Amino acid sequence: MNETQRLLRNYALFALGFMIFVGVIARVEQDNGSGVWIGYLFLFVTIAVYALIGVFSRTSDLVEYYVAGRRVPSALNGMATAADWLSAASFIGLAGSLYATGYDALAYVMGWTGGYCLVALLLAPYVRKMARYTLPDFLATRYSSNVVRGIAVFAAILCSFVYLVAQIQGVGLIATRFIGVDFSVGIFCGLAGILVCSFLGGMRAVTWTQVAQYIILITAFLLPVSLIAHREGLGYFPQANYGHLMERVETMEHQLRDQGAEQAVRDYYRRRAQAVDERINELPGAYFREHDALVAQVAELRKRNGPLREIDALQAQLTNFPRDPADASNRWAVERDDLLARAEPPVPMSKPFPSHSAAEQRSNKLNFLALLLCLSLGTASLPHILTRYNTTTSVASARRSVGWTLFFVALFYLTVPVLAVLIKYATLTSLIGHHFSDLPQWVIQWGRVEPSLLKVEPIFGDGIVHWGELSMQSDMIVLAAPEIAGLPYVYSGLIAAGALAAALSTADGLLLTISNALSHDVYYYMVDPSASSQKRVATSKFLLLGVALLASYTASLKIGNILFLVGAAFSLAASSLFPALVLGIFWRRMTRTGAILGMLAGLSVCVFYIVTTYPFLTRVTGFVGPRWFGIEPIASGAFGVPAGFAVSIIASLLSRRPDARTLALVDHLRRP
Repeated sequence: MNETQRLLRNYALFALGFMIFVGVIARVEQDNGSGVWIGYLFLFVTIAVYALIGVFSRTSDLVEYYVAGRRVPSALNGMATAADWLSAASFIGLAGSLYATGYDALAYVMGWTGGYCLVALLLAPYVRKMARYTLPDFLATRYSSNVVRGIAVFAAILCSFVYLVAQIQGVGLIATRFIGVDFSVGIFCGLAGILVCSFLGGMRAVTWTQVAQYIILITAFLLPVSLIAHREGLGYFPQANYGHLMERVETMEHQLRDQGAEQAVRDYYRRRAQAVDERINELPGAYFREHDALVAQVAELRKRNGPLREIDALQAQLTNFPRDPADASNRWAVERDDLLARAEPPVPMSKPFPSHSAAEQRSNKLNFLALLLCLSLGTASLPHILTRYNTTTSVASARRSVGWTLFFVALFYLTVPVLAVLIKYATLTSLIGHHFSDLPQWVIQWGRVEPSLLKVEPIFGDGIVHWGELSMQSDMIVLAAPEIAGLPYVYSGLIAAGALAAALSTADGLLLTISNALSHDVYYYMVDPSASSQKRVATSKFLLLGVALLASYTASLKIGNILFLVGAAFSLAASSLFPALVLGIFWRRMTRTGAILGMLAGLSVCVFYIVTTYPFLTRVTGFVGPRWFGIEPIASGAFGVPAGFAVSIIASLLSRRPDARTLALVDHLRRP
């Protein structure tokens, strides 16, 4: 039995063992009842498995640490890459976005999957043929420049760090819900699980851990979906026939648009939005009036020794109050827009680009296409994905590995819309139209975890839950799916284990990408070229720990929802790296100057647009810029990528032609 067969056998036994473990827990719950112990068991047992793989895969060998010895079979590398790819945003956020926005969220499915076609055709084989340890190393070799290396390191770290923060934020959400700890504590608990895999064995440990994580996450997603679908009469393989259920969901959504109570709730939110708009129009007077009123209330309560709870509540309001009229204008505009969104009737899931006017529909279409472009090009530029193909045995194996990755990713993405429709149907039938006194237990539990995730407000006053009175954040849909559908709690624990596997697998790859870029490209090439292999590996481990702590602290600040952070990372990667990569491979005339200026231009445009249009950042900086053509900040790469290509091409044409060595290198890369 060769090594590949032995690995396949071992992972088949692992998958069987995990299914038996789930079955045993289900039987124990059936006999003894559910409890928080199930969440603890799933999370800690799976983390223990990852830790064992990490311990057994520990290494100090440079090639093993950076690229797993370049001996990973294509099928298993495809599975590991799929786990590296299926992040917390995919596992937790994607079905929730489809639930909330329907057709518009298909941009994520199409963009992320389509990006792998670009990886297969444009990048993976050529990156593997160069046989470098990191993506900045590839670019530095192609352009014979440490300046290119430095810019590529900065770009790789920036997009990877933003992506990493999103994963750790997802870990905190999982820990908060399923083991009952504070969000910040949950983040640092998850940090231990991340470090134990990547710290000891680098890419070698991460690769074999990610294969196990894919098995867990795909089982955790497919099994509950199959069981929920079977209960709704769709059978155990609903991917082919869930359209019938979607038709029923659309019928119920149309009925909700015409109900008098629903219209009254929407009118309530419209009135509140109008009141906020009036406050904005009265700025700066409204700001000083409300701020002074809060200060006076706090002073009055302190003067007469009022209840400490009331004083603390008012003091918290004062602390969170906008810092100046400009900040108030930004915050209140966001509040008004949220209220106006809640004042809209539900939109059928299959209706493309819902709008009230032709101009709004054009804007929605443009944003859809811009996001699709950014996600596709970002997928083909992410350093932690492209580096994975350096672990295969050959260029041909890298090509096959991309095919396997597409298969394993598609298995997940074909099921995501099914879950979104199933949960929308379950919510409409088991919650909407029922009495507030009969709220399901999952509503109460999730409302306690994080009030911002789930709110049910009795606005109409008839004691019945209406659609407009329900607010559910997309990040909770998948985690709460088994509870919403009425499945035993064991499947909630399974979902938590799958979400944790998705977050940890991507976080491991991102952490390793950042630390390896710093140790290999910065420390070795720019600081100490004489450093030994052992010293370089030790430096990478030290940097990995520091980056993990910084990312955890940043995640605790909750600077944005998970899906936005991931989308921003894709735009940053596409804007800074994609033009330099593609032109460097397929255009012999591309020069070092073109690469430097193009990368700087693309990254600068992308960062500028995000900083001046994303609400959280505009509140921090106080600077608000216009949205060009109405494009959302998550799709900022729609401007960064063209800027990068244009500047790269113009600068290359205006600068000296590449030398004979560079031309020979490009010809070698493109030769089969």
